[in-house]
Amino acid sequence: ALALKGDKKMQGNWGELQLEMILEKAGLQDGIHYRKEVSLKDDEGSRFRPDFIINLTDSKHLVIDSKVSLIAYEQYFNADIEDDKNTYLKAHIQALFNHINQLGNKNYQKLHGINSPDYIILFVPIEPALYLALNKDAGLYEKALNTNIVLVSTGTLLATLRTISYIWKQENQKRNVIEIAKESGALYDKFVGFLNDMEGIGKKLTDAQSDYEEAMKKLSTSPKKGTTIIGRI
Repeated sequence: ALALKGDKKMQGNWGELQLEMILEKAGLQDGIHYRKEVSLKDDEGSRFRPDFIINLTDSKHLVIDSKVSLIAYEQYFNADIEDDKNTYLKAHIQALFNHINQLGNKNYQKLHGINSPDYIILFVPIEPALYLALNKDAGLYEKALNTNIVLVSTGTLLATLRTISYIWKQENQKRNVIEIAKESGALYDKFVGFLNDMEGIGKKLTDAQSDYEEAMKKLSTSPKKGTTIIGRI
């Protein structure tokens, strides 16, 4: 209730908290799979701070922005007079539409430092608020898509993030297999080198043994009769 009625700073902090809880629930880790409030520049040098940047396995990124300016929705929810409810509902839809336009104008796809896909995810943390707006204005979702924005709620975002988490797990397993193969190859090369060295040592030992036996034979062979060792020397 305080998040809905509070100032924009409180609303923004609450929305980001909800979003980060979903990221963690999906199995994604801060600093590894996602970054939050990273300051980035566009071609003109203007700075932007997307709420969250999700790292994808193909060196791309997914930008998620949280929308919690839902004061009109809270007024609609608590209004008793039908005319007032209709007025607040229109204001709620217009607030979402305005945020879609504002987010679309930021051109997050052109920011330096990220390789963003064509679409930006706009997260509405209060699921009934999003469904109410979509039911009243069926074209709102299409309007967002035309601005390269995808509207999501808690359920749809969690499913998307769990898919990303699964892909990361598969990628990590693949990397582990490759690393094991590399280490196994290096170990095999060392083993082959060790065997070659041992064969060389064995050959040298055999040659030394042969030389030793020849030398001993010479010492043990008796000189011919009538010949002294000194005379032979």
